Amino acid sequence: MEPHFPARTGELEELAREIVAVSAQLEGRLAPVVLAEIEALLRVVNSYYSNLIEGHNTHPVDIERAMHSNYSADPNKRDLQIESRIHIEVQVKLAERLRAEPQTNVASAEFLCWLHQEFYESLPERLRWVGGGEERAWVEAGALRDRIVQVGRHIAPAPESLAGFLQRFAQVFDPATMQGLRPIIALAAAHHRLTWIHPFLDGNGRVARLFTDAYLHRIQLRGYGLWNVSRGLARRRDAYRQHLAAADAPRQNDLDGRGNLSDKALTEFCRFFLEVCLDQATYMNGLLALPGLLGRLEQYVSLRNAGMIVDAKGQAVASVHPRVAELLKAVATRGELTRGEAFRIIEMSERTGRNILKSLLDEGLLTSPSEKGVVRLGFPAHVASRWFPDLYPHEMRA
Repeated sequence: MEPHFPARTGELEELAREIVAVSAQLEGRLAPVVLAEIEALLRVVNSYYSNLIEGHNTHPVDIERAMHSNYSADPNKRDLQIESRIHIEVQVKLAERLRAEPQTNVASAEFLCWLHQEFYESLPERLRWVGGGEERAWVEAGALRDRIVQVGRHIAPAPESLAGFLQRFAQVFDPATMQGLRPIIALAAAHHRLTWIHPFLDGNGRVARLFTDAYLHRIQLRGYGLWNVSRGLARRRDAYRQHLAAADAPRQNDLDGRGNLSDKALTEFCRFFLEVCLDQATYMNGLLALPGLLGRLEQYVSLRNAGMIVDAKGQAVASVHPRVAELLKAVATRGELTRGEAFRIIEMSERTGRNILKSLLDEGLLTSPSEKGVVRLGFPAHVASRWFPDLYPHEMRA
């Protein structure tokens, strides 16, 4: 009975080893408080790309607005903003649960149904209906499907067999049973096998990607959270879908594994998936190198003061004090500054410094844990794509 683990893992181990090494490097790139802010930003990015894979294009700026309950008057756009906000909230909840329950088997049916329920129970009503006409059906949050479904050419297992498949899935992919590089390879295989089982009436791809996040948190991969898989999968969406479909193929001959499905095709999917993971970890490693980040912060202030950065309406963004570049770089380097230190860097009177600091805090370029507390570098969505090139499109839709 499927699912099964790839029979030949040797060729995948080098990729897994590189992922572990490159991901771990991210932890030392910047001060921990800066990395924490970046991790919060990447939850927004993860939501954006996961939605994009589903065909829902909600810009990170709109997602950030939703996080502050600033919704569009357009009901369709508002629903998608809510969808994005829920996705971010579930990312936070799964991380919190795994901190509180570190031995959780994230491959268990209970955990998978919990992910589905946490996402769907607050989803706008319009987004909980699937199909049309007589086939129109309501998606029950956290409930396994009760009907036959077909995705492309793949006919998913019958509803009455789901319990058995999920029990087997939980046994094969339980992180507690693995050591070394095996959990990384297992994650790739599990991602396909979960979509193949297709346990829910809708939301299987999204649950698979949330499961991926949960798995990487569960195995405590160092540096994870400072990169995510969804960006890479969305940027190669056609190849992602092709590899998923190919891995649905039945075993071709006696040399093609022992299960019902093709071991060769599963191995190819795992290679693709792990290459995406490595690419994303490598990409973020380059972005978080301090010299490059400091240069982009300085360039941002220069371009802004030259009137070369515009907002969603095409208007030039207001200029800032030239010393703001030095302030942003100092906060990026040291992690946080007292307000007195910030005033000294700006080289203005305390009164003028307070006004400048307030404008930076209001815009989100700086953050602070309290009204008079230390200041830290912020990463609001409207500037993040300039500080981190190609993280997501910075242009807003009309």
